Amino acid sequence: QLQLVESGGGLVQAGGSLRLSCVASGIAFGRTFSNYDMAWFRQAPGMEREFVTSIRSSGGSTYYADSLKGRFTISRDNAKKTVTLQMNSLKPEDTAVYYCAAGWRGSVRSLTSLEYQHWGQGTQVTVSS
Repeated sequence: QLQLVESGGGLVQAGGSLRLSCVASGIAFGRTFSNYDMAWFRQAPGMEREFVTSIRSSGGSTYYADSLKGRFTISRDNAKKTVTLQMNSLKPEDTAVYYCAAGWRGSVRSLTSLEYQHWGQGTQVTVSS
């Protein structure tokens, strides 16, 4: 069973930066990390989990929530089985638990949906004003 572990969350002042990482393990024999579509979602208290960004398994095409374009950047290192979220110019409204998600290529019809098969436990990001 594929497992995802996020790290890098913490407390930062508004305008600061954080870099989140998500490392995958337990990938089934015959499969590789590079064949998974990866994404980051976030969930603030009392709110629904929302899409942040995703990166395709093939070609590495990236997608972002419109409100986050220009501040957040997703990248992946297939050799290290890692996906990274660089967050700049953070705002208090970015405060949330950030989750890493993985879906076998082609199995997630909409990369912005919650259809991913595998989820991490989340890492807390708190932005103070």
